[in-house]
Amino acid sequence: MAHAYKKNSITLPGAVAMGTGVMIGAGIFALTGQIAELAGPLFPLSFVVGAIVTAFSAYTYIKMSNAFPSSGGIGMILTKAYGPTTVAAGASLLMALSMVINESLVARTFGTYTLRAFGGDTDSVLVPVLGVALIVFAYFVNVSGSRSVGLLSIIMAVLKVGGIALFGVSALWASGLSFEATGGGAGTTSFVASVALSILAFKGFTTITNSGAEITKPHQNLGRAIVLSIAICVVVYLLVAFAVGSSLPLDRIVAAKDYALAEAAQPALGQTGFYLTVALALVATASGLIASVFAVSRMLAMLTDMKMIPHSHFGMPGTIKDHTLVYTVVIAGFLTVFFDLSRIASLGAFFYLVMDIIIHLGVFRQLREEIGARGWVLLTAIVLDAVVLAAFAAMKWQSDPLIVVIGLVGMALVFLFVRVFLARNRVREDDHDHHRK
Repeated sequence: MAHAYKKNSITLPGAVAMGTGVMIGAGIFALTGQIAELAGPLFPLSFVVGAIVTAFSAYTYIKMSNAFPSSGGIGMILTKAYGPTTVAAGASLLMALSMVINESLVARTFGTYTLRAFGGDTDSVLVPVLGVALIVFAYFVNVSGSRSVGLLSIIMAVLKVGGIALFGVSALWASGLSFEATGGGAGTTSFVASVALSILAFKGFTTITNSGAEITKPHQNLGRAIVLSIAICVVVYLLVAFAVGSSLPLDRIVAAKDYALAEAAQPALGQTGFYLTVALALVATASGLIASVFAVSRMLAMLTDMKMIPHSHFGMPGTIKDHTLVYTVVIAGFLTVFFDLSRIASLGAFFYLVMDIIIHLGVFRQLREEIGARGWVLLTAIVLDAVVLAAFAAMKWQSDPLIVVIGLVGMALVFLFVRVFLARNRVREDDHDHHRK
């Protein structure tokens, strides 16, 4: 299937734009209010802690991707660590599903901000309708090829990073550098739980990992792109978090958690600032969705090629990559219609953190010497993920136990599904060895 991937089709700026496109699309516009709800007035600090946890996680991905760049990305790491097993296939699907969940999160955010621009009800059925429309648009952009995705990602990333940074500086300046989001307070468990959502705001760096075979000079540029993406995003997140906190009291941020930036823009920058912020939200969410669809469809295609998951073309023409692109947008559309923003984010956090722990554990046990990774960094990543996951699950069990049950059942079904498939379709080591190179 190597012919389906175009080597050197994504430059270093394109890879950075792809990573920041996914991160900023979800992190700022969809999650700021939800993080403030859990972390209270310390919500800007939650982004800092999330970046620290992400940095420990990124170490594993950078080491593995530099050694074995692949369009399978996460799937490659897991099969390298665990072989063609249920653990590898199940965790790979958890990652793919967390990315699809992120797409539905971004799509609903697009719908919410669009309706805010026209004074519509953000609980309207039009929110998922607009979200699905954006998913369809992302599909057609991706069908045009990876060069188009890379170019569009660069243009949109420059527009939104510059625009959002300008929003943050302007809002801070208009507020006189005061911080209004005071009062109340979050307990330790609640704050640590908020970090799970902050990590979601950074997890887009894995998009770069999943496009390894297509990046120019991957052994050098993969790691650079990941580091640059995280660094850019932490600066942007902090700037915007303080801007929102300087414009609105905490209770208003929480009340408007699905469209917090638009709500913060109006008192700080007036009606013009409000509309410009909504425009930025639409650009950010659109580019984030395009980049995410690009990466997850390729990850699913690689897993299919490695015989780790089943595949059916359902009568569709084209390559496996074309088919997985369709699967990706169909599942994202389903989630966009049937889940709200809070539950989508929670489900994504559960799937991603569990997958992340499995990756670090596998690399620590099997590969750390081969790739020259420091054991204490890998162990620290595991502990940090586990603490954040436990706190987030505990908080959600109190406020929304159903989503915890859905998360547990969903993960159990994923592993059961791949176990049955692999039991009926034995995969030999040489079936996927060529993906490790």
